[in-house]
Amino acid sequence: MKESYESSILKRAGCASVNLPGGELFVSPQSGTIDATEWVGPYNDLAFGLHKAARYYYYPGFHEPGSTLEAIINRTAFEALPADLRAIVLNACKVVNQGMLADYTAHNPVALKVLLDKHGVDMRPYPDDVIAELHRLAEEVVSEIAEKDAFSRKVYAPYRKFFQQSKQWSNISELAYLRARNLG
Repeated sequence: MKESYESSILKRAGCASVNLPGGELFVSPQSGTIDATEWVGPYNDLAFGLHKAARYYYYPGFHEPGSTLEAIINRTAFEALPADLRAIVLNACKVVNQGMLADYTAHNPVALKVLLDKHGVDMRPYPDDVIAELHRLAEEVVSEIAEKDAFSRKVYAPYRKFFQQSKQWSNISELAYLRARNLG
């Protein structure tokens, strides 16, 4: 099995990364097979009972701000559809992903409160220097992946351009809004 970019980053940070089926994420920390786990977020963590196996809850997840769904469709079959059906498929994918995001946005804060207040989970931020190092390692790994083949380079170049363009706007829009909203 090919190593994920997350595993590559963690390996460079000195960690051993183990991919496990979801059903083993609860028993593996209890048995000592693994020291820590990452799943989807508080809503799923609470449902899995991960608080019974792991007392500490670290944030932020450096590898994803939130989950996204994907649809894998045979290109030939998709392109054979009439334009109206292609539009329906694409819009259905968008709607399902947006609905999932809204569902987690609503349920994660409630579940986090239960984890903290009812189950005594100890929530801690990763230190800034750890996040900075993980960011540096992530940039290194993704850049190396992009160097290996033409398709990765084709994806990476516009991604980097968009990322650089969007940072300033994100800081004065979403981040500023969240800071202002959370003052009260």
